Amino acid sequence: MKRCQSPLLLVAACLLSALPAWADLALATSKNCMSCHNIDKKVVGPAYKDVAAKYRGDKAAPARLATKVMQGGGGVWGPVPMPSNPQVTEVEARKLVAWVMAQ
Repeated sequence: MKRCQSPLLLVAACLLSALPAWADLALATSKNCMSCHNIDKKVVGPAYKDVAAKYRGDKAAPARLATKVMQGGGGVWGPVPMPSNPQVTEVEARKLVAWVMAQ
């Protein structure tokens, strides 16, 4: 059996596998989500890791959260409501929620 002689293939594979995570962070940044949220600490809204932990195992959560991303909501994480985000499409909201839930 012949072994791969180029470690560049391994490096390229690792970089390509990380692209979806970076792409979703880029989407969250471009939609201003990161103005109120952070991955691992509370800002105005909850940390994404806390959101993921709270809803882990809840199969209905992704659809509910995608709606909240678009329409806003309040009362779950404290007194500051999340504003609506009309600049976020349904496809983008689902992608953002999937990324948040993976934290």
